[in-house]
Amino acid sequence: MDKRIYLCLAHMSGKEQAFIKEAFDTNWVVPLGPNVNAFEDELKHFVGQDKEVVALSAGTAAIHLGLIQLGVGAGDEVICQSFTFCASANPVAYQGAKPVFVDSEEDTWNMDPVLLEEAIKDRILKTGKKPKAILPVHLYGMPARIDEICAIAAKYDIPVLEDAAEALGSEFNGRKCGTFGTFGVLSFNGNKMITTSGGGALIVPDESTKKQTMFYATQAREPFPHYQHEKIGYNYRMSNICAGIGRGQMTVLDEHIAHHRHVHALYENAFESVDGITLKSNPDGRFNANYWLSTILIDPVKTGTTYDEVRRKLDEQGIETRPLWKPMHLQPVYATNPCYVNGVSERLFNMGLCIPAGPWVTDEDVAYIVEQIKACCKG
Repeated sequence: MDKRIYLCLAHMSGKEQAFIKEAFDTNWVVPLGPNVNAFEDELKHFVGQDKEVVALSAGTAAIHLGLIQLGVGAGDEVICQSFTFCASANPVAYQGAKPVFVDSEEDTWNMDPVLLEEAIKDRILKTGKKPKAILPVHLYGMPARIDEICAIAAKYDIPVLEDAAEALGSEFNGRKCGTFGTFGVLSFNGNKMITTSGGGALIVPDESTKKQTMFYATQAREPFPHYQHEKIGYNYRMSNICAGIGRGQMTVLDEHIAHHRHVHALYENAFESVDGITLKSNPDGRFNANYWLSTILIDPVKTGTTYDEVRRKLDEQGIETRPLWKPMHLQPVYATNPCYVNGVSERLFNMGLCIPAGPWVTDEDVAYIVEQIKACCKG
């Protein structure tokens, strides 16, 4: 195959340029403006639940501002999902707090509610105080067992900061991911469901919290004619140009989600009869993943090959794949952090691959990818 097939390449609607041109024509190129306001309104309408949304420079910035508003500071602990990207945990460290890692359960690959409660009890026992927040992730767009996680959080009166960076449009029980916690996080990085080139958003409970988030995101400038600062602030607001891209992307968001689900269904059908290849799918009817990336587990005994051999062979055939996330509790930077593990994320990391699912991936591409994966299997 001549062309290279990428995991999830950005796909423009064709309407982005009009919004960007409008920003240039009106000289609204700063981190404020009509595109930012309109993009926030469109996201608010999309996620529902009477939430408010603040557009920011990155999903990482959204996590950071959520932690700040939950009062996370030096000496605190935050329970984080181990099986995820580092951006979920790093902002905890920015605050001088300590990430405490909890492993995943098999059904969703996300934070294990049973292990979560064990971790909370043990942290109270060991430190004399409860964790300051819980930070679950909806990994690869698969909703976590967010109802159980929120129930445990409520039991111990610990707020939830919900990382839905990969889960725009995913639903649990008909409700959009990112709306269950006190705060929710979205990402519009170049490879996400929609992109603003770089960017993210914080889903917040109400208008007053939105104002407070905007205050922290614009250098915490107090309402004086001169520059006055009584708190530490950040330069985290999304630019009007990036928000223009986001507005154009919102016109194809439903289309993108439908496409990812369609591609996943093709993979599901194709791998059904392949012994040793398991595609990750919704555990039951409550879960409605956006399938941001389709993910497979490769059983080395049944297939006679490893995930890394498959990765390398697919790369030679022009197919981009990526290993599943290396768990945070195995990362050198967090080697000494407390962790509560059950072996699930380590097993997944040693068996799994993300395979292409983005808007540019055609039905023919899927057939070619499946053919190449099957060719790697020696069974």
